Amino acid sequence: MARKKSSKRKYGPKASESVEREMHEYKRGKLKSGRSGKKVKSRKQAIAIGLSEARREGAKVPKKKSSSKKSSSKKSSGRKSSSKKSSSSRKKSSKKSSS
Repeated sequence: MARKKSSKRKYGPKASESVEREMHEYKRGKLKSGRSGKKVKSRKQAIAIGLSEARREGAKVPKKKSSSKKSSSKKSSGRKSSSKKSSSSRKKSSKKSSS
């Protein structure tokens, strides 16, 4: 009556190879980030670079958790409220100058 464990792997062997390669570079102090070219200082960032590289190669890697939808909606709502504030301040300033 014991349950069988699922042998389904989240990450493929190709993904672990790329992470291993990036960690090796990180430990040697030669790993640099993509755009800025700065030296990577955190272990987590080195792993993330390895996984993104594996994704590009087509390895079996789970999708990234996207938080871009949440952050974009916050930004757009912030813009709307700021435009309302600026228009109301203009009205107040025009009243003061006329009287």
